Amino acid sequence: MNRLRVYAQLVRLPNVFTALADICLGWLAVLYTGTPPARWPTFVLLLFASACLYCGGMVWNDFFDLEQDKRERPFRPLPSGRISRRSAALFGAILLIAGLVFAWLAGWSKAVGKGTSDTTPVLLAGLLVLAILLYDGWLKRTWAGPVGMGTCRFLNVLLGLSAADRLEWWGVHLALVVGVYIGGVTWFARTEARTSNQTALRGAAGVMLSSLVLALILPVRFDPGTSSVLFPYLLVVLGFLVGIPVWNAINWPTPVHVQGAVKWAILGLVVLDAVLATALAGPSGLVILVLLLPALYLGQWIYST
Repeated sequence: MNRLRVYAQLVRLPNVFTALADICLGWLAVLYTGTPPARWPTFVLLLFASACLYCGGMVWNDFFDLEQDKRERPFRPLPSGRISRRSAALFGAILLIAGLVFAWLAGWSKAVGKGTSDTTPVLLAGLLVLAILLYDGWLKRTWAGPVGMGTCRFLNVLLGLSAADRLEWWGVHLALVVGVYIGGVTWFARTEARTSNQTALRGAAGVMLSSLVLALILPVRFDPGTSSVLFPYLLVVLGFLVGIPVWNAINWPTPVHVQGAVKWAILGLVVLDAVLATALAGPSGLVILVLLLPALYLGQWIYST
């Protein structure tokens, strides 16, 4: 059991539910926008694909950050020696390959009865693998790091939307909202292990806020009556949920405050996905909030940053 917990720490298990929330958002969008609904096995396979790709990304993150983590986060599984670098590389490779396989199976599931397999899910998964490795291995140490991570989330939402027969432009808008939000969160978290620069934190908070503004115009793309009347008010609630710890971190930019704000911002992604779903599926989109329960429960024993 202790060994399993170490691997759960390596993949940031509480956070995997944020990746599943992206897929749920895409799935609900497909179901409620007049697009011919896909088969349920496709949805399940996309969930497995996203989970594997997310966990694999976390493993490679720690693989490439080993030397830095020895100085700043020696409690993590790799710098503490509880998992070897070689074992982590093997585990990370298996997870990414599994993600590609599940995505391919999702495309095959879509095509049952049609005669040909749909390659869209596996192509998006392949792009996501490339984005993950570019971010973990290089981009995160450059100014483009937040853009790289935002791209990963952008592609993950598109992976959920690949359950549809074709991707629509409103889907790109939907994925862009999530990508911009996570880009801001990533910028905010860049120096979470030490005292952060307040100006940088303000800029990152501004990017997160801009994603909510971008979300606010989403309902204009759909027929009147599709969006829940609660949608704009829920966006405001989300702004306060994430904004209060972010404000505190800006005023007291110590690791404990910044890491706390990052934790809430990451969990806030589940809330963002649920709120965005209400713009497409009405109040039933809030079902995504159920994913907060296992994330919060596991977060009591397994760190998420």
